Amino acid sequence: MKRIGMIISLVVCICIMTAGVVFADSASTRIKDIAKVQGVRSNQLVGYGLVVGLNGTGDSNKMTQTMQSIGNMMQAFGVTIDTANLKPKNVAAVIVTATLPPFVREGDTIDITVSSIGDATSIQGGTLVQTPLKAANGNVYAVAQGAVSTGGFVAGRGGNTAQKNFPTVGTTPNGAIVENTVEDDLANMSSNLSLSLSKADFTTASRIAEAINRQYGDVAKAANPGRVDVVVPAYYRNDVVGFVASLEDIYVTPDNIAKVVVNERTGTIVMGGNVSVDDIAITQGGLSVKITKSTEVNQPGPFSMGRTVVTKAEDTEVDEATANSIVLPATANVNDIVGALNSVGATPRDIISILQAIKASGALHAELEII
Repeated sequence: MKRIGMIISLVVCICIMTAGVVFADSASTRIKDIAKVQGVRSNQLVGYGLVVGLNGTGDSNKMTQTMQSIGNMMQAFGVTIDTANLKPKNVAAVIVTATLPPFVREGDTIDITVSSIGDATSIQGGTLVQTPLKAANGNVYAVAQGAVSTGGFVAGRGGNTAQKNFPTVGTTPNGAIVENTVEDDLANMSSNLSLSLSKADFTTASRIAEAINRQYGDVAKAANPGRVDVVVPAYYRNDVVGFVASLEDIYVTPDNIAKVVVNERTGTIVMGGNVSVDDIAITQGGLSVKITKSTEVNQPGPFSMGRTVVTKAEDTEVDEATANSIVLPATANVNDIVGALNSVGATPRDIISILQAIKASGALHAELEII
């Protein structure tokens, strides 16, 4: 039996310097972009309400909570109705969500998102009736009301319909008025404050503390990988905002772990420059075989008393590529490997498989994450 195969060979000769792994320089960034003042945070708000004025695209009679909500609303206005005979096709029950930013005051406005929770087909063109928005502690912090914009539509009838985006979810810019505020902690930061890192890292926290101390003296200390404690200098005790602004403008070089992220569905590979590998040899083999079938009809000659014969023809094609060898220079890293694989025509999926094999062999010094 004849063996047919295609082998694409890649020999990677990698010599790591005696000093160890070669790291790529990370970009310097502001403290403001990688950390925030601890205690300065937003709060989530949620409420239940009704959207009215729909053009027959609201909830059906099956949504008893919608009919009950309409009855309760009308009763609050002194009108008593029989909910059993109610047809709420122009009304939809919705959940209203919003985010209360820090340092807002009474009378400020915030954006809201309105989402249908019934069987309404669209809330486009509707108006949200006044809806209290509560936080997790049960207190009301804002009141929402206004026209709803979905940015989409549903047109047609029955099976012949056209839809754009999601007409059951809409927004109302500045649709909620803040009625109650969350007390900020700036008053308690006159003597000391803490910076919370967006991504906990021992090296980054230490570098932040060192950068602050170079500018203000011995005032900062990394308490843990995710927090840096800072003592407010005496000349800034009456200007905490100015001190925080000056801290945010200090540049540091954050540190990141060596990591390779691959998306097998799209063939995307993202990696850091400090990813390295050991000496390793890679062989990627494959065979491309194409078989085609066709039907041929043989007709007999005139007046020959012969029969029409149908035959099947098969054609087999085998594609075998020439092997390629590449030798990489000293101190090569995984970026050089990917470049070499691309030069020999390897597909992104081939590269992902090779990276997985390198990780399994223990030669890839990085975290491999597949999403």
